Amino acid sequence: MGDPRSRKRSIVMFSGIAVLIVSLFTAMVCGTANTGFADLYNVFVNPQNTESYRILYHIRIPRVLTCMFAGINLAIAGCILQGVLKNPLADPGIIGVSAGAGLAAMIVMIIFPQYTAIVPIVAFIGAMAATMILFVLAWENGIQPLKLILAGVAVSAFFAGGMTCLMVFFSDKIQGTVNWMAGGFSGASWKHVTMILPYTVIGLLGTTVGCRYLNALQLGDDVAKSLGTRVETARFLLVTLAALLAASAVSVAGMLTFVGLIVPHMMRLVVGSDFNYLLPSSAVFGGILLIIADTVARTAFEPIEVPVGVFMSFIGAPFFLYLLKRGMQKR
Repeated sequence: MGDPRSRKRSIVMFSGIAVLIVSLFTAMVCGTANTGFADLYNVFVNPQNTESYRILYHIRIPRVLTCMFAGINLAIAGCILQGVLKNPLADPGIIGVSAGAGLAAMIVMIIFPQYTAIVPIVAFIGAMAATMILFVLAWENGIQPLKLILAGVAVSAFFAGGMTCLMVFFSDKIQGTVNWMAGGFSGASWKHVTMILPYTVIGLLGTTVGCRYLNALQLGDDVAKSLGTRVETARFLLVTLAALLAASAVSVAGMLTFVGLIVPHMMRLVVGSDFNYLLPSSAVFGGILLIIADTVARTAFEPIEVPVGVFMSFIGAPFFLYLLKRGMQKR
């Protein structure tokens, strides 16, 4: 008989992929307009210029795909940051990485709207700037977890202040960014799918390489070096990958938080701390979480659509406080 733990991990992965596929197609047919799986089938097999086809092809399908890719990217980014920083409270939104990406993206969208194609790259630069500031503030003979969280709050507040200034000085141009700041996928199109897809592919490929280095880092710097790992180089490249993934999600979904916190932590309870399993399972369930959250947010109060960022805040904030309280009790 095989190892029970490996069998459990395999079941979790295959079950997750099955749930992802089911939630993907279910989300595509759910909404105010009455569509069904037969209409969805016709979109791919027998496309016709009907109302159902236009709703599904131009609105629902790109929105759900964008949602899935953003969830995958945020979950991988959170998982990597938690591994590198050895802190289960690390999340791109909580420690300010998303805020840095958001400010940079907002500058382009408001001041230079003709260059929206470069928003992911500019957001990445903002995310890396926030990350570097965070590292400088939190470093004291290594990254200190408590200092990291406090520094993250300060960095996030600083960049949020920058976004507020943009809203004040360019109040006539912010209408298109209001929903973006709340975090959501309203108006997502095939342009957004093609914008985020390359970064999702990079993230998934990066996980195949990054797993080994993340596992080595968990053993401590000295042990990792004895295993041939260039610790500082590996740490820098992993953080860069996390910042790139967070920035790509911010560029299409706005200020979404807590996905990178909730998913890796929950998957760690199920599959353990081996990143060979933790990273891919986090990616799968990150996509599931955001698809389900977005579907509920846009259908629960029809015809009013609640931004999924608000919905995730109501879920994530209590979860964060729970983790913080549990961590303090262990001291």
